[in-house]
Amino acid sequence: MRTAVVYVGAAIAEIAGCFAFWGWLRLGKPVWWLFPGLLSLIMFAYLLTLVETEAAGRAYATYGGIYIVASLVWLWAVENARPDRWDITGASICLIGAAVILWGPRG
Repeated sequence: MRTAVVYVGAAIAEIAGCFAFWGWLRLGKPVWWLFPGLLSLIMFAYLLTLVETEAAGRAYATYGGIYIVASLVWLWAVENARPDRWDITGASICLIGAAVILWGPRG
């Protein structure tokens, strides 16, 4: 359960941080948007170090599936664009892959 909370927190932090840059560069938001964005990206990197796995690459690979789902939630909640069936299908496939990577039996 802790791992799931860490991944969700990391996804929120990364998406918010990246969106701050998107807002500044693409939406004409003021430059000060970068400062909370940078703090959010630092939090994202820190949170991934809390994942209980022996290899960083495995933590990052698993996180990819969580990030995809979180991005679609962001799409819906913040950008007011509802994910379609192909978004949901693709995200489901990614979550299955993330679960196999994280919890697959190891030698």
